[in-house]
Amino acid sequence: MQPVLEAGPADGFALWPAAEAEPFGFFAINGELTPAEIGTALMCVASCNDLDPEPDGRPPRPADPIGAFLHGLLTFDTVFAAGGLEVVDSASGVTVLPGCCSGLEEWRDWYDVLDGGGSAGFGHDPDARAERQGDTVRIFRDVSQDDGPVIELPADELRRLLSGVERDLTGFRDSAAGWLSRQLPGHAAATTAAIERALGLPPA
Repeated sequence: MQPVLEAGPADGFALWPAAEAEPFGFFAINGELTPAEIGTALMCVASCNDLDPEPDGRPPRPADPIGAFLHGLLTFDTVFAAGGLEVVDSASGVTVLPGCCSGLEEWRDWYDVLDGGGSAGFGHDPDARAERQGDTVRIFRDVSQDDGPVIELPADELRRLLSGVERDLTGFRDSAAGWLSRQLPGHAAATTAAIERALGLPPA
């Protein structure tokens, strides 16, 4: 189990160094990314929130290109990061990915499967879903498909895997904070705080 972001189109992006990523594919984030990969991840998160201010009380975009691109990420109370958690069954080869409109900032919804209502959904088309049945958790690639691929694992194993996800997210946050302090020092503190919100992490 690992946290993943969905890559958007990056044609012509030149605000900071970024690695190539397959558009609309998923890529994992953790504390081991290269500087260019961190740049790609930050570009993807910022672009998810790159919306013009409406009459919602947010200030207008600043004039500088980087500040304008980061504006939504830095001014929305709730930020969105397209992605979620990828789950791979190494024995069967079954992979479950987040569906459309799933956000990485909601990754803690997986704990609802263990400690809450016993189930949670993770986007649509496909309709990824996890359900607890006693001491077993069943993770469906697409719950709308009869006899579709399913991953089964003990509930205690899911809790262990989620602890690993939090380590990956924390590692990425720490690496991104260092990257921001070097590449975008004027925006580093505010962007790091926004990334924490996008990753569903408490402040460092």
